[in-house]
Amino acid sequence: MQTKRAYRFRFYPTPAQAITLARTFGCVRVVYNHMLNFRSTAWAERQESLGYHATSAALTALKKCPDYAWLNEVSSVPLQQALRHLQTAFVGFFTKRTGYPRFKRKDGSQSAEYTASAFRWDGRSLKLAKMAEALPIRWSRQIPKAAKVTTVTVSTDAAGRYFVSLLCDDVVAQRAPTSNCVGIDLGLSHFAVLSTGEKVDAPQIFRRHEVKLAKLQRRLARKQKGSARRAKAKLKVAKLHAKIADTRRDFLHQLSTRLIHENQVIAVESLSVSSMQKNRCLAKSIGDAGWAEFVRQLEYKARWYGREFVRVDRWYPSSKRCHVCGYVSPKLPLSMRHWSCPQCNADHDRDINAAHNVLAAGLAVLAHGETVRPECMSDDVQRLDSVKWESLSF
Repeated sequence: MQTKRAYRFRFYPTPAQAITLARTFGCVRVVYNHMLNFRSTAWAERQESLGYHATSAALTALKKCPDYAWLNEVSSVPLQQALRHLQTAFVGFFTKRTGYPRFKRKDGSQSAEYTASAFRWDGRSLKLAKMAEALPIRWSRQIPKAAKVTTVTVSTDAAGRYFVSLLCDDVVAQRAPTSNCVGIDLGLSHFAVLSTGEKVDAPQIFRRHEVKLAKLQRRLARKQKGSARRAKAKLKVAKLHAKIADTRRDFLHQLSTRLIHENQVIAVESLSVSSMQKNRCLAKSIGDAGWAEFVRQLEYKARWYGREFVRVDRWYPSSKRCHVCGYVSPKLPLSMRHWSCPQCNADHDRDINAAHNVLAAGLAVLAHGETVRPECMSDDVQRLDSVKWESLSF
């Protein structure tokens, strides 16, 4: 399958490269913020809507201004890409998919994007415009020889690490078809319960580091603002946050890849994670779980490897329905982890039963091409909450 695929690596720039990158990041940020203010002011004062071409012309004029002559010291390509990213941000706002574009901060993560005219890739090394040497990249895996690198993005995070991402036109080999199918019930005590009976424990990565993080944050709060010691304490907090994020990402990638490789059909419940996080008692645990990222990974990996990925309507009573006879229990409190069907006398583990029902509903969606919804649900129940709380496991 022909697709866009990114390969991300860490690299360790030389002192000269670090200076060039810092200058480039700063110029990209200034151009983005300047043109965001330029477009916002034009609309506020003259009701004039400006687009990419107007900001591109304004950038050319800005670079000729003596006060902004330093913009010419870096490659022009990342600056133009900043304008395109700003245009994309406004398109997202106008289509009501995102909020109004925000100004970029000086601290925290920074990035710059290079298109094909601003880098040289020979299959073994990568050299960026305005740099004399190739980037010292730690190659953790090989890039396929047939892959064509179209865009390079260099970035640095709050922990001071440098990364390079190579976006390629690549061909992903389809996996051999299999007869296995799986339904997934997501939860908190167990991250995922599968229709096969397997229970994947929740790693609770943030919870494991919460005490240490709180300790570092208290130390940071005591440091004087602007001091070197505060900068050092801030870096320690950022490094721990990066470790938590990396560990969670690795766990999600390993699990999602295994499920995609083992199964032809993957069915998962559609969960309103943002709505669930409004519950202050569960918000931290839900954010720590990373459900949304896990589902996103399943979806794009299924597309890559020729698998079927199905989202089941969150109102489907997966926990309350007996997967043997179809009986729907009128009440099933969260505290009841096991229950017996009064109609067929089948004994159920709440989460495994839900996973069976999610799989059955997913197969029905594939067969009929329509969303599976509950057979009966009163309007009063639907008005109670837009979140299916029974999907949470404790």
